Amino acid sequence: MAARRYAVLDVFTKTALEGNPLAVVLDAEGLDTARMQAIAAEFRLPETVFILPAVNPASLATLRIFTPTRELPFAGHPTVGTAVLLASRRFGPVSEPLDAVVVMEEQVGVVRCGVRLEPDAPGYAEFDAPVLAKPAPASLGDRADIATALGLDPWELGFENHAVSCFSAGSPFVFVPVADLTAMRKAKPDGRVWNQAFGTDHSRVGAYLYTRETLYHTSAFHARMFAPEAGIAEDPATGSAAAAFAGVIARFDTPFDGVHRYPIEQGFEMGRPSMIDLEIETRNAELKRVRIGGPAVIIAEGTLWA
Repeated sequence: MAARRYAVLDVFTKTALEGNPLAVVLDAEGLDTARMQAIAAEFRLPETVFILPAVNPASLATLRIFTPTRELPFAGHPTVGTAVLLASRRFGPVSEPLDAVVVMEEQVGVVRCGVRLEPDAPGYAEFDAPVLAKPAPASLGDRADIATALGLDPWELGFENHAVSCFSAGSPFVFVPVADLTAMRKAKPDGRVWNQAFGTDHSRVGAYLYTRETLYHTSAFHARMFAPEAGIAEDPATGSAAAAFAGVIARFDTPFDGVHRYPIEQGFEMGRPSMIDLEIETRNAELKRVRIGGPAVIIAEGTLWA
């Protein structure tokens, strides 16, 4: 067995023990896929990142990202958290604000992250989505099936012109509009009918519920994400879904040309409040750029014997 350094971070929050937890194994050389999957299952966090040497000299590292049950080609909170961790390890404690660029290779492609470090404060990272959101094929049940799978009544699905859709920005999600916060709090996945509602396409990560009613007036949307087949009963914050959610906004809200910010609150129902910064740029009714950002707090470091 080898001694491998690891860290645990809480991502999309400035407060320890909130946000979305992430494990990062810093010395992953020599681990095969099966071993990485077993370690991710051992951590039992929404995602675990394994750091490997970069293929391109311009990149700092290669990332492989695992849920407790499978590997993902791309994920947002592992990207943000790992960028903050690598920058923090490279520059150490700072005496004045410092901006850095961390370039990482993921299965979806090269991801450039801007990181800001400040004295005695959590780091902040943001990245341009390497793949712009596009509609993804989906074989879904009807409205009643989807409502039943989420523990809701059919009339609690949808608001304004928003309807169930499927988009991907590297990882596909089913997006389910929910009428209000009351229905959002009520939602509870029913595994007995999950496949009937959402199909058996294991490339899709999960169901992302969203509503325009929010807890904070500064937020644009309130969200929850369930991915039982990926080993994630509920995710406190889902950056890759936020990147794909840009496609939902572009389709149903058709924002004017320009840059628009949509802060998303998530994780509140499970006691892990998280805030995701989503920024999109549109031109001629088309997405031109999608940016995801948020803070991350390093809460633990140790040695893994595996």
